[in-house]
Amino acid sequence: MKNTYEYQKERAKFVSPSMSFDGGDYEAWKGLAREKLHDLLGMDKYVCPHTPATIEYDVQQEGFREIRFLMETEEGYFVPCHLWLPDGIEHPPVIICLQGHSPGMHISMARLKSPNEARLIENGDRDFCVRAVKEGFAAVALEQRNFGELQGEGKCLDSSLTALLYGRTTIGERVHDVKVCIDTLEKQFADLVDTEKICCMGNSGGGTATAYVAALEDRIKLAVPSCAMCTYKDSIVDLEHCSCNYVPRIAEFFDMGDLMAMAAPKAFIQVSGLEDNIFPIDAAKSVFEKGSLAYEQLGVKDRTALVIGNGGHRFYADDTWPLIHKILGC
Repeated sequence: MKNTYEYQKERAKFVSPSMSFDGGDYEAWKGLAREKLHDLLGMDKYVCPHTPATIEYDVQQEGFREIRFLMETEEGYFVPCHLWLPDGIEHPPVIICLQGHSPGMHISMARLKSPNEARLIENGDRDFCVRAVKEGFAAVALEQRNFGELQGEGKCLDSSLTALLYGRTTIGERVHDVKVCIDTLEKQFADLVDTEKICCMGNSGGGTATAYVAALEDRIKLAVPSCAMCTYKDSIVDLEHCSCNYVPRIAEFFDMGDLMAMAAPKAFIQVSGLEDNIFPIDAAKSVFEKGSLAYEQLGVKDRTALVIGNGGHRFYADDTWPLIHKILGC
């Protein structure tokens, strides 16, 4: 006799998403798909008060200028960010950097708070801002909800489940915060960065947020989700994952390849680990293949790439950055 979870996993094998892109009229599909995804994520529940971001400090560091700012993304809710601007480059492209289930955005800046955190950089390339500045990009370290400075005692679990009671989702909230960050770059920092070349990068939970942002936000020109793209049934269903990954009913309508399809024609680099034990590589490859159909139909397949790192659940900077420069042409 199957237990309940075994039954659910078995049942998931026979569910086909009803709105998955099938190669038909792409623009018609994209409009309907985005509308449905917007609804599933609860995007209408998040209202930004549009108050200017507060600059907490602006200092010169070795090789870059650093601006720490605080965004009010919902009334009474504030998200901290750090903008790094490389010395000697005017209006550089800018990449929004999203940590996953790490201690917080300070990992993107390689500002370790304990010796144990060093492995996240040494064995995972998670110091996104450091590498971005070296590559001539500006970088924003954005604190995702439930992580780092925004982490509560219950971390993701309590927050994510409470959100579901009110038609909200943690992924939707994180997407909203990135959209407000883009607003802030356009309104307050357009004299410092190239707002026509805004990118988004993240690993694991940060990669998941990146994929959903790319599906809905066209001001992003390049998305780099790492160790996050996989079929729902082979990853979120079959393996243990944090509650923040779950969006009610989404597998009825889409799989993750459809997020990539919705992102077209923006540049999209999927990064996967050959030995990633929570986002299996075969299912990750199938997601990329499915998402690529939209790019092929639009004649922009050269704006996509699949990076397969020779390792596990981590980012692969040396494999990825040459492709970022090639695809963006900068």
